[in-house]
Amino acid sequence: MATTVRVDLRREFADAGSRADPGPVYARLRDLGPVLRSKDILGGGFLLPRYEEVSRVIKDPRFASDRRNVGLRSLDQWWTPGLLRLLISSMVLKDPPEHRRLRNLVQKAFTPARVEKLAGRVEEITDELLDAAAANPVIDLMGDLALPLPLTVIAEMLGVPPADRVRFRTLFAAIQDNSEMTPASIVRNYPRMRRLTGFLQELVRLRREQPGDDLVSALVHAEEAGDRLDEDELISMVFLLLFAGHETTVNLIGNGVLELVRRPDQLQMLRDDPDLIGTAIEEMLRFTNPVGFVAPRFATEDVEIAGVPIPRGSMVTLLIASANLDEAAFPDADTLDITRSPNRHVSFGLGTHFCLGAPLARLEARIAIPALLRRFGHLELAVPADQLPWRRHIALRGVEHLPLVVTPAGASAGRSTT
Repeated sequence: MATTVRVDLRREFADAGSRADPGPVYARLRDLGPVLRSKDILGGGFLLPRYEEVSRVIKDPRFASDRRNVGLRSLDQWWTPGLLRLLISSMVLKDPPEHRRLRNLVQKAFTPARVEKLAGRVEEITDELLDAAAANPVIDLMGDLALPLPLTVIAEMLGVPPADRVRFRTLFAAIQDNSEMTPASIVRNYPRMRRLTGFLQELVRLRREQPGDDLVSALVHAEEAGDRLDEDELISMVFLLLFAGHETTVNLIGNGVLELVRRPDQLQMLRDDPDLIGTAIEEMLRFTNPVGFVAPRFATEDVEIAGVPIPRGSMVTLLIASANLDEAAFPDADTLDITRSPNRHVSFGLGTHFCLGAPLARLEARIAIPALLRRFGHLELAVPADQLPWRRHIALRGVEHLPLVVTPAGASAGRSTT
């Protein structure tokens, strides 16, 4: 019988160096074995750090997303605050047939065609943001582009009235400091989350009465065989789209540009051949890993993974960021190669729970990064790479600020010191 090593994931990523360069940590975890024991804030259970096991379990129907389906107590108790009850009811934490029901309803409103129609508007917003940023010799890529672009896009997609968008952005920005996911930070952030929830409830009521060509209106009126989303499901779905779609895009753009700037050969290759942006985005998703792990799975029966017994009811955490850096699945896995193809990364998950917001994240990055390179003929870090501030969130990887010295296209650039 295979043995398992216990690891504390939070401790592994406690220092800024491991968040800036998680590759060595994940390599060590993979070397420890295909199945590890977790003893940290994730609540115990098992960790899967290798690609083979992650890609298999993420599609295996014997592993549930809803803890109630394995006999565990629901997180939704009589004393659970209403806001947390909304988050717990997220589609991400559901299994078929309930998950299929919710996803079918949402897909009618969040189709690839609807996303692709946004391309022109994404280009306009990107140009407006870059116009404002170009007035300065040093820009903060996060504050000037990576953060406001997806937030503006999602506000318009949701149908937030123009007069309320400043309030919406303020409410959403106010909860962004909850990056540590500690009990103290959750308690501190709760009043802000309640205010955002109230805003979204107002928005749902508005779109019931005054429907428009927007996502909330489409969700309100989405119907499948006479079935519709109730109000709690609507708010939960909007939260899911808001947080998952926004966070992934922010970190994809920020992390991706950072790695290009640090690898001038890859940056120049993309400048010389902009058609590489498609494979470049997929490689950024694999290599920079905006998301570290997906929602846990629970074994619905006694199973065995790589010779390790997994008892029924056990929680299994899939380290998709580690899987994406697995040398057994990706040749030269620790090298950024924007021409890599095929690229079977698991950054958006696989199977039933494949990320609904993936097309939007890809679209925004596909437009924003080439626009940045066209606007500025030269980019370099304004501070040493080891001084960049990284978020403390163990599930979401990204820099808080990314200061870049920029030279407009066509102007002469000084010699890079990075």
